[in-house]
Amino acid sequence: MRQLDHKHSKEAIHQRLSNGPKISYLRDWIYGGIDGAVTTFAIVAGVVGAELSAAIVLILGVANLLADGFSMAASNYSGTKAEIDDYKRVRAAEIRHITDHPEGEREELRQIFSAKGFEGAELDEIVHLVTNNQEMWIEVMLTEEYGISAVQRSPARAAFATFMAFIICGAVPLVPYLFGLPASAVLAAVMTGFVFLAIGAAKSLWSTATWYMSALETFAIGMLAAGLAYAVGALLKTAFGVA
Repeated sequence: MRQLDHKHSKEAIHQRLSNGPKISYLRDWIYGGIDGAVTTFAIVAGVVGAELSAAIVLILGVANLLADGFSMAASNYSGTKAEIDDYKRVRAAEIRHITDHPEGEREELRQIFSAKGFEGAELDEIVHLVTNNQEMWIEVMLTEEYGISAVQRSPARAAFATFMAFIICGAVPLVPYLFGLPASAVLAAVMTGFVFLAIGAAKSLWSTATWYMSALETFAIGMLAAGLAYAVGALLKTAFGVA
């Protein structure tokens, strides 16, 4: 028998449903982690391609961690807050529609469930049950008509998750330079490669892809970005004659 995600005893179900839906910020961690590792290592690769000093790597790398990390967190905060504002706007509009045009909203509900295969007395009963509870009616219309979930994520937590993942993963390519390790560029590439693999493997928890395919996909995307940055740095060095 396959391992289930949760238990289905009466007590376990009651406790799980009483706690409400669990909100995941995995997307924000993955988003911040991949971007942090890619952009910081891209900077490292670009500077190495231009054959600039380790000090330049650290200066640009740290500047990128703080500035770009904060920018991503702020953008995620604003984007998540916009989703919440949109939910409130649509909810208020749906309340007005139900109050001012209840028959029209009942017909919308009827057509929604008719499209799902319900008909006759069964369809009438569903419409009756839903419309007898205004809060349920509103939530059903938000989900079915607009595709909006009542479960809203915290903008602050989403931003924090993105920022921390960006800082943690993005700092990895700078570690060899920070400690003045030999063959820092090669070591940074290897360490960053493992970060891409780890992020990809973690990303598989949020998808149907196998962990190794997800890991390899993220690794390929990240290293491609790094390779392009290295090539651009080398071309610019040649074009402008940087010593």
